[in-house]
Amino acid sequence: MAENRLPVMEIFGPTVQGEGMVIGRKTMFVRLAGCDYRCVWCDSAFTWDGSAKEEIRMMSAHEAVEALRETGGETFAHVTISGGNPALYPQVGELIERLHERDIRVAVETQGSRWQDWFPAVDELTLSPKPPSSGMVADWRVLDEIVDKLKRGRRTGSFSLKIVVFDETDLRFAAGAHERYPDVPFYLQAGNGERTETDSRRLLTYLTGKYEWLIGRVMEHDKLKNVYVLPQLHAWVWGNKRGV
Repeated sequence: MAENRLPVMEIFGPTVQGEGMVIGRKTMFVRLAGCDYRCVWCDSAFTWDGSAKEEIRMMSAHEAVEALRETGGETFAHVTISGGNPALYPQVGELIERLHERDIRVAVETQGSRWQDWFPAVDELTLSPKPPSSGMVADWRVLDEIVDKLKRGRRTGSFSLKIVVFDETDLRFAAGAHERYPDVPFYLQAGNGERTETDSRRLLTYLTGKYEWLIGRVMEHDKLKNVYVLPQLHAWVWGNKRGV
């Protein structure tokens, strides 16, 4: 892989951001291939499981910006870089620079498993440690270092923590994370456990129920006070479709 190129899986939008601190934001998406995690409920497993490897295009930052313009025209001022895990690639920094040169804000979500020197340049950086239901084990030592660097470093943007919650074990995990980083903006999101459901009405009924459950549990929780509780907005609107 050439160091100045990125494995782009898809570019789409504009659409509405469905998660975290930028929920509801009109944005374009650049989805990168590759991840260092293998979450059992991942809704983007095609970025790392090899099932869509023929869709990967190796693109320079300039080519990615041009593809964004070809897809979204002049209709956007915000780009979300997602994955997979964008933090695998130091060359994302060049893409962020080129977008900022065009007065385009940038959001990134990563599980917080590794640091990249371009983190402080991200306008909205979401750290999303994965709870027990994912089958992964969060490395708190690494996440501590990332949060500390973001707090100490000169930042042009903001950062937050987001945890997807599927069950009570995940909720305890989230409460522990909130206690660990009490002064970092903290978002909880109801997980989608029906990733293969194709009937949008049945899926919405399920997602609404999960969101109501999460709201109820958080409202009575004495360790989850300064938090935001969110649905997966994109799943409510478009179900399990890709590229929306």
